[in-house]
Amino acid sequence: MASASASPFSGFPPHKFLFSNPRKLLPSIRMASEAGGLGEFSSQSASSSPSPPKILDSHLHVWASPQEAVGSYPYFPGQEPSIPGYANFLLKLMSEAGVDGALIVQPINHMFDHSLVTSVLKRHPSKFIGCCLANPAEDGTGIRQLEDLVLKDRYRAVRFNPYLWPSGQKMTNEIGKAMFYRAGELGVPVGIMCMKGLSLHISEIEELCENYPSTIVLLDHMGFCKPPMTDEEHNTFSSLLKLARFPQVYVKFSALFRLSRKQYPYEDTRDLLSQVVSDYGANRVMWGSDFPFVVKECGYKEAREAVSLLANQIPLSSSDLEWIMGRTFGQLFQQPWQAL
Repeated sequence: MASASASPFSGFPPHKFLFSNPRKLLPSIRMASEAGGLGEFSSQSASSSPSPPKILDSHLHVWASPQEAVGSYPYFPGQEPSIPGYANFLLKLMSEAGVDGALIVQPINHMFDHSLVTSVLKRHPSKFIGCCLANPAEDGTGIRQLEDLVLKDRYRAVRFNPYLWPSGQKMTNEIGKAMFYRAGELGVPVGIMCMKGLSLHISEIEELCENYPSTIVLLDHMGFCKPPMTDEEHNTFSSLLKLARFPQVYVKFSALFRLSRKQYPYEDTRDLLSQVVSDYGANRVMWGSDFPFVVKECGYKEAREAVSLLANQIPLSSSDLEWIMGRTFGQLFQQPWQAL
């Protein structure tokens, strides 16, 4: 097993890795959620009244329209979308819902071609930041692509989709460790998607966190943990809670329609949220919509409002809700978000 200080790059084709002054994103453990002031997350002068807290969406996607796909931004073969996910449509919904900014996660519809998302980031730098998709190619070219997307195109996170790894291999193979290590050096969090179940990947996540504690981890959609009903589901959710022992792990309370067994407002996810906040602290939990999939499920504005409804039932403090709806995200990703 690799040590935390050992570089996993040996054996790869040489790359010009840039290690000068990597950003240090990992905040202090258990930051008091009731602490006054928003620091760099809220810009206000001494003479002005406090600005309202920013509402930030930690997880959504955009992709090309059919017309764009014919031209500059083709879909990956077999991954043509069945619903619209255009940036202008998203911006309209964000404005209506009062959402100030968001993290765009590279969609599988364009696979490792990031040109469409990059074009959106360039057009709307005060609204969006990007999360690229890790390419676990065995020749190591995905490491260079990660560097280029972060250093040249200003992506701020990277997604590990374990189902894109070569058959029979895990995220903890040599390539996976190298990319995870490099992400930490670049100061970009690694989002992990466990669509087929957290239990299938928990040992990989634990190994990566143990070996590379400076790399931040974002668990997409609460690790796809549903409200537990069986012993197996209880054990899986317990595993999610136990990951809180790693201070670099954060949880996205996102895509509630994927987690809930009920209709909107997904009241059975209330206890999930309560326990995650209890174990992680609200300052390590962040809301995400999963646009555009959420639109046909409950609506974008309704997805934002669902969290407040659940928070009132728990109940969570207004400060905790503020962390979940944007402050956690804003502290991880320092950005001059443009208010709506």
